[in-house]
Amino acid sequence: MPASTEKPSSRKSSPASPSSVYRSEHQRDVVNRLKRIEGQVRGLIEMVEGGRPCEDVAQQMSAARKAMDKAFYRMMACSVMEAVTESDSEGDAFREVERSTRILEKYA
Repeated sequence: MPASTEKPSSRKSSPASPSSVYRSEHQRDVVNRLKRIEGQVRGLIEMVEGGRPCEDVAQQMSAARKAMDKAFYRMMACSVMEAVTESDSEGDAFREVERSTRILEKYA
């Protein structure tokens, strides 16, 4: 069977859809937030191991927990935006937004 003569660079790439660009930006944002939280948690471990006062540790735990909540809500916003922008019909959009709502109710 002869090999294709079409070069990969000659293929036209379709421009990214607004929803895929939005998703990509959201993914980057959520990953960056999680990396900051990871650093906060490592700092918490060092605080505990270093014998820091409980109130200091509690304050930093609270900050890490709030940061995690913000990352969660940011991720859920992406879910809702995808439901609205990628649905083929109003009914599909409604079902997908309802699904996101159930996730929020379950985990928030």
